[in-house]
This record gives sequence, structure tokens and C-alpha cells, in this order.
Amino acid sequence: MTPDKQHAPVFVLLALMPLLLTGCVPLGQDEAALVLEDLAAGEQQSRLKERVPAPVRTTHSYEIQGRDYLGDLYRPGEPASAGIVLVPGVARRGKDDPRLVALASTLARARFLVMVPDLPNLRALKVRAGDARGVADAFSHLLSRPEFPGRGRAGIGAFSYAVGPAVLAALEPVIRDRVDFVLGVGGYHDLHSVVTFFTTGYFRMNGQWQYLEPNRYGKWVFALGNVERLSDPLDRETLRSMGKRKLDDPAAAVDHLSGHLTPEGRAVLALLENRDPQRTAALIAGLPAGIRNELGALNLVNKDLSRLRARLILLHGPDDVIIPYTESIALAAAVPEGQSRLFVIDGLAHVDIHPSGIDRRAMWRAIGALLAERDRQ
Repeated sequence: MTPDKQHAPVFVLLALMPLLLTGCVPLGQDEAALVLEDLAAGEQQSRLKERVPAPVRTTHSYEIQGRDYLGDLYRPGEPASAGIVLVPGVARRGKDDPRLVALASTLARARFLVMVPDLPNLRALKVRAGDARGVADAFSHLLSRPEFPGRGRAGIGAFSYAVGPAVLAALEPVIRDRVDFVLGVGGYHDLHSVVTFFTTGYFRMNGQWQYLEPNRYGKWVFALGNVERLSDPLDRETLRSMGKRKLDDPAAAVDHLSGHLTPEGRAVLALLENRDPQRTAALIAGLPAGIRNELGALNLVNKDLSRLRARLILLHGPDDVIIPYTESIALAAAVPEGQSRLFVIDGLAHVDIHPSGIDRRAMWRAIGALLAERDRQ
């Protein structure tokens, strides 16, 4: 099994959209229902496709203050009403992932001018706090486009771990007052809590420990994304080998490799092998400084989110095995009252989902909230 397949849950909303049509409850004729239907239809015909011209996708380079980028612009077939930067997930195909292309196309049919930047770190299965600069620059570029509506609203959308850089970008002073909304699907608030979950399966709900079997691959992706911060080349090579073997085969034996690790490498492995949530904080404190510093930079729990001007639209599934849904609850609560809308959607981000388990009404309301942001005066 490849890392890309293991990271498919980043796009789980898109992967599950075809199941939305299997429910027996009709969603009606309003625009939110048409958008959901179009997402579910993929390349097949839909009522929305019949009613609006096809969007146009173009790839182009752009430059912001000497920083060079590549990205895709999705132009609606009719005048845009708003704009959105859609941040690619942690997947090797990045902006070209078919599920992301489908989402961007549907949003363009809904009169969003959509900008999808190419972010090399995410294609390399890494998330870095520095990616917030690339997101902010993509947002600035979006606003500068001649197709962008003069008084239109603009926001940022992201999935899973990419929600962190999206929120950090929305806090950047250069764009903070212009980011009207952030759409976050399966995001996080406290990365230390997320590390606790993907290593032990435990998360806190109302102060009490709860257990949900996590996607165990998450911890090896964490290791692979941070091996470059280890000072010893042998540590880097050993943990990289262990991680790749585990991603290819979860039953692969790797214990025989651990004897080659230095104290730095053993500190990382101790965290990965831990099953006691009470020990996580101490084990994180024992990580090499480079890893700790990056976790701190990406974390949102230590940021002053009262400075955030954007309204949050947060979606999360209660059975999410990548990031527990309590993280979106915490993120929603971290901004001033009335500045967030949270949709806990049964069936969303559950790998072995049954079609009847998807809360289509909640998904419909969430899309309605996004369209309301587009039209807000």
C-alpha cells in the first residue's frame, strides 16, 4: 500500500460524495442541493452542469515579492461572485489529485473563482508552518486577478493537516483583514492532542479519555515527515526505512532496525511506540529541538486566534481515524462567539462507511453555509 493511498482520508469528503445520492431523503431544488449533487456526479451529468457553463481550468506561474509559484485557476463560465484558495491535501499528486480537481470544478460552477496553488511540501507528504506563506501568497494572487469580483468575498479551504497552514495564513497581517472565511474539513487545534491520538488512540471529550482505533499509518507519516530534522544520517536512514516498510505493510517487522538508532532517533521511536496517553507530553518534550519547534510553529492552540478576522466553517466526522472530531470542536471554540459554524457529520471521514450512514442533511447545511459566505454583504 502506497503513502498516497494511506493519505486518501485527507480527501475523504470528496471520495464519499458519490454516496450522498444513495440516501432516500430528497434535498430539494436549492443551490446547496445542486452543489452536493454535482460533487456526487463527478464527471457525469448533473442539474448544475445543465444550468451553468463549464468552468475553465488553466495552469500558470505567478510571483509575489520575488517568490515564484505555480498554480491552477478555475474560472467560472459566468461572472464570479467570490473567490477561494483551495489548499491541496497531503498527497503526492497535489493540485492534480482528481478529487481536488472535482471539488474545485464544482465550486467554480457555484460561481467561485478558485485558486489551487502547487505546494511542494504537501506533495512530499509533509506539512510545514512555512506553507502558510505559500497559501497567503496564493490568496494575494487570487485577489489580484482581473476575474476576481471587485467587491467579492474571498476565503481559504483546506483538509486535515493542511487546515493548520490555512488558519496561519489567514492570520498573516498582509491578508488578515481580507480573508472573509476559512473552510476546514477534518482539521486540528492542538497538535499535541493529535499526536496523542495517532500514537495511542486516546482523545479527550469533556475532560474524559475516549478511545477510537486510529489509522496507525499516521504515526509513520509523522516520522517520515520529520526525519530530515534528525542530526545523525544513520537515524534518518533507519527511521525512513522503518516508516516506508510500515506504510507498505503494517505487519512488517522493523524491531531489528531500532538497534542502530542514536538517542535522538530512539526518542522519536519511543513516541511512536507509546500507548499511554499520560506519557505523550513527556515524550514530545524529549524529541529533538527541530521537531519540537516545527510542532510548535504548526500548532494552533498556542496562537492568539482572537486576531482571526475570518469566519470559520468547520466539518468533521465523529468516527475520524486520522484526527479526532474534538479538534474541530476545540478550534470552533477558540474563536470569538459567533465567528464559527461547526458541522459534526455522521459518516464523514469513516473509512469503512456504509452509504446509509452519511448525514446528507448536515452536509447540505454545511454547503449552504459556504454559499452564504459567498453571498454575505
